[in-house]
Amino acid sequence: MHLEWPEVPQGAHVVQHTGFSLLFDSAHRQARWVAYVLTADKTRGTEPRASRFYPDPHLPGLTATDAHYRRSGYDRGHLAPAADMGWSAKSLRESFYYSNISPQLPAFNRGIWKKLETLVRTWAQTGQVLYITTGPVLSDTLPQLNASDVRIPAYFFKAILVYSDSQQQCIGFIMRNEKSSESPLAFAVSIDSLERFTGLNFFAALPDEKEEHLERNLCLSCWKVPSLR
Repeated sequence: MHLEWPEVPQGAHVVQHTGFSLLFDSAHRQARWVAYVLTADKTRGTEPRASRFYPDPHLPGLTATDAHYRRSGYDRGHLAPAADMGWSAKSLRESFYYSNISPQLPAFNRGIWKKLETLVRTWAQTGQVLYITTGPVLSDTLPQLNASDVRIPAYFFKAILVYSDSQQQCIGFIMRNEKSSESPLAFAVSIDSLERFTGLNFFAALPDEKEEHLERNLCLSCWKVPSLR
């Protein structure tokens, strides 16, 4: 049972890598969502960060390439962060597959998006197991990257679930692909709201009564927020 997976449409194929799974959107040449489980141990990975990006061998000819991003003005933005995958050489390398990458403005990728990724890691470091889904919000009306089939998302999202005997809570985030000086929590929403915005059904493996209760409510005070630089 993959608690981190959204509902998978009938006939769709989920690609599973060492540290994360994804549902690929070939029309837009990037993942519709990437899902993974984050624990405190995984945040302490020490594998050195890679410097190259690679086509996904599970999706031959479908992902973006270096040429799509060259001189585009956009960063190769990780969906499952490399810093969450440093617990093994294989998981880290796979996080640099283009199936885990979307076009992000540098000020967004290196700013508010990075702050959110850091915040999520601090939550995992408290000892809770986090079930995470993240991705771009895709549509056919989005602008193209270097006149290619790769679309430039206007928004990105994260959905996060803690589900244990001692604690059960979830939180969503919707962020515009642009610079922001706000705190990540300024973009927090309920999972119900995130589902309406993205069209995805998150945490579909939960029992129905649990899913309904957890996704309807947003409890910001339930999430400890450290000081972020």
